Amino acid sequence: MARRIHSSSSSSSSSFFRDLRARELGASKAPNLADLSSDLGGRGRGVLAVEHFGGSTPPLAISSSKSIASCRLLAVSDEDGFVSVYDTHRNLPSCASSLEKSAEARVCDWVAHNNAIFDVCWIKDDAQILTASGDQTIKIWDAENRKCLGILVGHTGSVKSLCSHSSNADLVVSGSRDGSIALWDLRCMSNSTNSRGGARFSSAAVVKEAHSLMQGKRARRGKAASMSITSVLYLKDDVSIASAGAVDSVLKFWDSRNLRSAVSQTSVEPQNGKERVQHGISCLSQDSNGAYIAASCMDNRIYLYDVIHLHKGPMKVFSGSRIESFFVKSAISPDRTHILGGSSDGNAYIWQVEKPEEDPVILTGHEGEVTAVDWFTSEVGKIATCSDDLTVRVWNIGERNYKDANSPTAVRKRVTAPNIEGRRLVIDEQAACSTDNPSSPHRHNAFEFSTPESAKKRNFGSLLSEGLEMQKSPEAELSSPSSVLNPPPSLKRRTICDYFVTASES
Repeated sequence: MARRIHSSSSSSSSSFFRDLRARELGASKAPNLADLSSDLGGRGRGVLAVEHFGGSTPPLAISSSKSIASCRLLAVSDEDGFVSVYDTHRNLPSCASSLEKSAEARVCDWVAHNNAIFDVCWIKDDAQILTASGDQTIKIWDAENRKCLGILVGHTGSVKSLCSHSSNADLVVSGSRDGSIALWDLRCMSNSTNSRGGARFSSAAVVKEAHSLMQGKRARRGKAASMSITSVLYLKDDVSIASAGAVDSVLKFWDSRNLRSAVSQTSVEPQNGKERVQHGISCLSQDSNGAYIAASCMDNRIYLYDVIHLHKGPMKVFSGSRIESFFVKSAISPDRTHILGGSSDGNAYIWQVEKPEEDPVILTGHEGEVTAVDWFTSEVGKIATCSDDLTVRVWNIGERNYKDANSPTAVRKRVTAPNIEGRRLVIDEQAACSTDNPSSPHRHNAFEFSTPESAKKRNFGSLLSEGLEMQKSPEAELSSPSSVLNPPPSLKRRTICDYFVTASES
């Protein structure tokens, strides 16, 4: 029978349940992505013209900030070597006014390289920005002061892709047009500095010709195959690295602790038993938990892989877009329910992960090839796309849903349940004084209550008191709950590569 409790804490209890109800029922859990728009402009959506000193330039990469405190910021890198940061919570211009009013949404911009910037990445709670450039270097920038903190030198070709470690932002992996994959540790700098005073870094490890064809093989039409690395990922197991290249449709996986050779690899299976035609991969992406990897292939398909079952090949295939250049990218939504992809036909596409056979949502508006795309991790139903039409579009589900578009798990108000003071029975203070420790005369002894001890427990305790040794078998140790928190030292930490190798050997 339920009891109705009346006390002075009723107002606190009411507030607790009111906040709980508002949090769970007030959030938008399943926005209709077909309602995404950008043309009209407004708060949280609009069209941004990428221009500097009166001249427009094609954007090449975009990256939304990841921390909740600055989740509204969008970094854009372009062909002229600029990095621009926009505040997407401001009133963004419409398509008609983008040239005149884009500067109002821009927080700052600066010349980061004297060459095109192919990738940009926020790190360290959005305090720093990494830029990968055609000048063969990677630079570290203070996002607030726009000061160069360091330069990563070692590649001999344009740096096409970079990715930071999920839990240690000092570890960075990069891929270059020279065919190499490099691993960097930002805690280990050389004694020299660059001309601007920033630190100079050398790679901690390098894999050369990571995706080159076997010697003697030639590409179609008799031309030498490109060795370019198009995309790299630091996987969420914090050990493995994934890479893809322009020469074939193979995904390779590396152990960052030993980069001598790939631990495993997987590729697109031939369609209908036909001989496999080698297509390059333009982009790799993963969800926030690292369960899936999406690969945008030059055969106009996006392949989805389960990282635990890589040996089975792609689990799902998504089609409808046109991927005709290596600048066309894709991205899995943070909750891995959707895939957003650019396209050479001037549209952006959104597929449902669980329904690849259904027609995707098509976002129209760009007038050139849609290249880089990104999701805003802390705002449901908000994305960004950039295009060769010299604009970046921020899409949102509408002003009416803007205030409650935050994920309930992303932004939560801390509430406290009513506190009921427990009772404790204490004996007389004079009798409670400790005779064993005179220096603590005011230490109180409280009665302790416990459940009755079972006969089995008493018998077990008597065995221990008699000095009998009781040891667990190895099988029992591995199956016990404590083995999860305290595994035997002989057990090696498993990564996704271990699952792949085990499955392929069986």
